[in-house]
Amino acid sequence: MFRKETYIRRRAELKRLVGSGVILLPGNNESPANYPANTYSPMRQDSTFLYYFGQHRDGLFGLIDVDNDEEWLFGDDIDVEDIVWMGFTPSVSELAAEVGVTKTAPMDKLIPFMENVHRNNRKVHWLPPYRYDIMVQMQDLTAGIHPYMQGKCASVDLIKAVVKMRNVKELQEIEAIERACDVGYEMHTTAQRLIQPGVTERYVAGQVDGIARSKAQGVSFATIFSQHGEIMHGCPSDAQMEDGRLVICDAGCELNDYCSDHTRTMPVSGKFTDRQREIYSIVEECHDYVLQVARAGVKYMDVHLAVCRLMTERLKELGLMKGDVDEAVRAGAHAMFFPHGLGHALGMDVHDMEGLGQIYVGFDDETRPNLEQFGTNCLRMGRRLEPGFVVTDEPGIYFIPALIDKWRAEKHCADFLCFDKIETYKDFGGVRIEDDLLIMEDSCRFLGSKRIPYHIDDIEKFELPF
Repeated sequence: MFRKETYIRRRAELKRLVGSGVILLPGNNESPANYPANTYSPMRQDSTFLYYFGQHRDGLFGLIDVDNDEEWLFGDDIDVEDIVWMGFTPSVSELAAEVGVTKTAPMDKLIPFMENVHRNNRKVHWLPPYRYDIMVQMQDLTAGIHPYMQGKCASVDLIKAVVKMRNVKELQEIEAIERACDVGYEMHTTAQRLIQPGVTERYVAGQVDGIARSKAQGVSFATIFSQHGEIMHGCPSDAQMEDGRLVICDAGCELNDYCSDHTRTMPVSGKFTDRQREIYSIVEECHDYVLQVARAGVKYMDVHLAVCRLMTERLKELGLMKGDVDEAVRAGAHAMFFPHGLGHALGMDVHDMEGLGQIYVGFDDETRPNLEQFGTNCLRMGRRLEPGFVVTDEPGIYFIPALIDKWRAEKHCADFLCFDKIETYKDFGGVRIEDDLLIMEDSCRFLGSKRIPYHIDDIEKFELPF
């Protein structure tokens, strides 16, 4: 939690941006795993509630009355039975005071409060809910809007205000992400030390997760660890790692409510083959090229396309692509190898604010997503960058047998793809390299005090000191 002045200032700015009405910001509740008393642990608070109200306790609800300049925290104080099992918890009024909120009430007062709001035909703002218990609660607070319609009826004014604020990271937020990246360094270097033939994917992934649980709040998303690098989100299996293969580790942690997200690709044997080195070097060059072109005022869509052109040029040199580079990228031929976007926003969520709608988070009125072209339709960040944005830089090259077969059968982009040569790479897997990028006025930089080894020589000679 930051100082209470942070939350006071944030709520004041939110009121200014939204302008009028009542803003509803629900916190999350405990989520039962298989019966009510056995909950998923630890509870994950809603990020936007945390951003404006700062408290992690379950069963809280934030309300901002813009017209009357009032801020409320609704929730029930715990009783002695809760204290017996869970220990002492401050009262709701004490929690509110910690973040500069002066008005509190029990949860059963929230519905009558909102009934009065609706009787007076006042505007009500809420964000798209994503948990079903909150949807049920919101039905009573939105004059009966069905849970399945609440996302469609969410306030665009509120969404845009929250995105405007959360996309630009304050210095204290950047420092928090840096600390999460430092734990990410330990997670990935632990994996690099453990990777060797005969060790299972699940074992290494478990050790990676253990670092996140012991040195942070936990993982920021389910760890991706697989020899099947051609699968974007390959889950760790019981398969033993095999000599001669590559393994992808995509993992991050959440620390003090902020996330890290890194990806590394390593040879199981400790040494790249010549073919692996050729493909890896292209991804490495694309990853580093972003540092040269990304900065405030540049559209991330343009950075993405610049990377696609560089990748296409290098794949032509290997005989995997052909034809004019610009025409190939316009046609989307590069998506055979690079079927996702260059990156996404990062912050309190690993895909920051994705639940609010990517069309608002990663795009805006100036820059619209291209939803028609395969690959480009998966770009989550395309808008013009601003100082304080944090985005991921994660180019990759993948050889996906099913996609190769489909495009070859359809002769899709046949003017730019050398299918006979591509066919010989069906057993390759994939390569991805990812770091977290801070956008500045005239430049950008990777976050974290230590760089997880990713240059070929550094990977091959890496040893973790003890």
